Amino acid sequence: MPQFDPTFFAPQLFWLALTFVTLYFVMSTVALPKIGAVLDERQRKIDDNLDKAAQLKAEAEAAVAAYEKALAESRAHAQSVIKEASDRLAADAETRNRELAARLADQVKSGEARIAEAKDKALANVRDVALDVAGATIARLVGSPADNTRLEAAVAAALKEHGK
Repeated sequence: MPQFDPTFFAPQLFWLALTFVTLYFVMSTVALPKIGAVLDERQRKIDDNLDKAAQLKAEAEAAVAAYEKALAESRAHAQSVIKEASDRLAADAETRNRELAARLADQVKSGEARIAEAKDKALANVRDVALDVAGATIARLVGSPADNTRLEAAVAAALKEHGK
């Protein structure tokens, strides 16, 4: 076999060295600069994308902060509007309650006055009825009409005794 022939070994080393140098020269001048340029471009794109992502993240955080601030302001405004409406409604309800209490007090007073008037009328009617009944009873029992002055005095005494 020619590979194992010691006389053939030196030319193989020569061609090996020549091929290595040629391949090294071609790789270092043609392929490796292109690969390096591609790697540099790729790294630059990655760095640009990372910078852009950091910028977008900062913008998103600022937007979230602005949203949360607006939300907090809206909540505070809503709370103040609710409190204001609640206070206004409470004041209106209190005013209506006072007006209603005053109206009811007036109605109670007028009702008490009507009751007192009705009571006085009833008592006056009771006195008249008592006089009529007592007169009729005496006339029936005795057979003659009773003396009106004595009858009125007796009825007045009886009514006074019962507190009417």
